[in-house]
Amino acid sequence: MINISIICVGRLKEQYLKDGCAEYLKRLTPYAGVSVVEVAEEKCSASPSEKEIQAVLEKEGERIIAAVPKGAAVIPLCIEGREYSSPQLAGLLGDISMSSSKIAFVIGGSFGLSQRVKALGALRLSFGRLTLPHQLMRLVLLEQIYRAFSIMNNSKYHK
Repeated sequence: MINISIICVGRLKEQYLKDGCAEYLKRLTPYAGVSVVEVAEEKCSASPSEKEIQAVLEKEGERIIAAVPKGAAVIPLCIEGREYSSPQLAGLLGDISMSSSKIAFVIGGSFGLSQRVKALGALRLSFGRLTLPHQLMRLVLLEQIYRAFSIMNNSKYHK
């Protein structure tokens, strides 16, 4: 069985997001071991300078890198990444699972991900050019991972 880690900056605050994530984590149990690892969000001023933003990215990046399981295929989520359809994402996960038993998806904080974190990934994944709150992105990612496993297993979920 494949093990998937979702490494994300910050904690979920809204109950509806917690409930949605819990539902998809439950649905994924027959297909994969899935864990969510939350790393601390770095505090900064209300109007941060570019230098302060870079410092935040580096500090959050260090926490993310420390949380990546050894030997995991790392997939950072970032706007400049490649977009996949749901069937293509299913194929990608299937391909990765042939060479690695661990996958780590990484969701950055409000300012995104550091270059060091992005460089860990053999590929970068994008869910489009829209800007989504990083907390909502966690729910969207879990749903798409579930959809991918549903596609791979010929479930009726993906229509």
